[in-house]
Amino acid sequence: MNIDPQNYLDMDLLRFSTAGSVDDGKSTLIGRLLYDSKSIFEDQYETIKKTSERRGEEGVNLALLTDGLRAEREQGITIDVAYRYFATPKRKFIIADTPGHVQYTRNMVTGASTASLAIVLVDARKGFVEQSRRHLFIASLLSIPHIVICVNKMDLVDYKQEAFEKIKDDFEDFSSKLQTVDVEFVPVSALKGDNVVERSTKMDWYQGPTLMYLLENVHIASDHNRIDCRFPVQYVVRPQTDEFHDYRGYAGRVAGGVLKPGDEVMILPSGFTSIIKSIDTFDGPVEEAYSPMSVTIRIEDDIDISRGDMLVRTNNVPEVEQDLDLMVCWLSRKKMIPRGKYRLMHTTNDMRCIIKNINYKLNINTLHRMEHETEIGMNDIARISIRTTKPVFYDKYRRNRITGSVILIDEGTNETVAAGMII
Repeated sequence: MNIDPQNYLDMDLLRFSTAGSVDDGKSTLIGRLLYDSKSIFEDQYETIKKTSERRGEEGVNLALLTDGLRAEREQGITIDVAYRYFATPKRKFIIADTPGHVQYTRNMVTGASTASLAIVLVDARKGFVEQSRRHLFIASLLSIPHIVICVNKMDLVDYKQEAFEKIKDDFEDFSSKLQTVDVEFVPVSALKGDNVVERSTKMDWYQGPTLMYLLENVHIASDHNRIDCRFPVQYVVRPQTDEFHDYRGYAGRVAGGVLKPGDEVMILPSGFTSIIKSIDTFDGPVEEAYSPMSVTIRIEDDIDISRGDMLVRTNNVPEVEQDLDLMVCWLSRKKMIPRGKYRLMHTTNDMRCIIKNINYKLNINTLHRMEHETEIGMNDIARISIRTTKPVFYDKYRRNRITGSVILIDEGTNETVAAGMII
């Protein structure tokens, strides 16, 4: 596929994840997307064609494009998150192919945490099952703005509209309990290619877009918070060269809002204010910076600013607390220790914290709160209360996914034990 290099640099990037029960066809769907959009090389196709023939499979098993681990190929399942990159003339894509098994919930959370869109696959024969509820709930919990429900394997139900409509009704009934914003439904056959990239001729009753059309045209510009200015400082730039002898800039990634030279900003935690002198990038100065740009900001005054500080608007400051309520997904094989001490990472800030209370564990299949369950192990999702050693400047996760998320780290092993959302 010919894409102009300059246009490629300027194109939108859509990150999306796939989720679905075991054998719903996630990896096959991604393989079909890559193959039909001509985003794989001939030698890649030949390799999986030969592998399919050697294993005695009918046709070419496109799932082999993403299932790279030996155990995945042997069992025909997805275990770890597989990332794939491709582009069309309209947009660039990063796909996270996440596992369907309940014991790999942490992998799904990891893969979907940065996604702007989630594809939830449902087997047209099985309908809306418990795992489908779990995947939809996790997508909602992670505040993924756009969700596409792909009803797959329509070829195995003779492309009947009734099967599709039944699943659509069940999903709409369940999603009314969740905070989902933009949900689309597409009937597909990943194996045959119906409604994936090319429109199906066997489902005349479906008048909606194909999956590829949705991916290329979903509106993602408004997914970033452009209201609350948040700039966590990552690094102080002091070149110490003759050319830039007096240069002092603060490098980081914009986490929200729009910043321009001349804007008045407040530095947290000190509370001092100053004016933005200039905003520099690798390609030179810019007139404005917005999420998710990485920039270096210079200010008018000599104020002591270091890693972990945050630049915000004077009339729009984040919440500042030491006592936080979190929804966490536990990632470690070692169980959570009540009253245990952990390291907490929030944007570029680093501090210690203590688990004050485990409020409840969530049954992610039924959404029931188990308030007397205090044992939190790998893949569990729970609501906890913590206290930090210094104030955290945050927004609620639903308002800003960058300033509203944290990770907990075991101080002894340096292992990331939990991903948390501030609620």
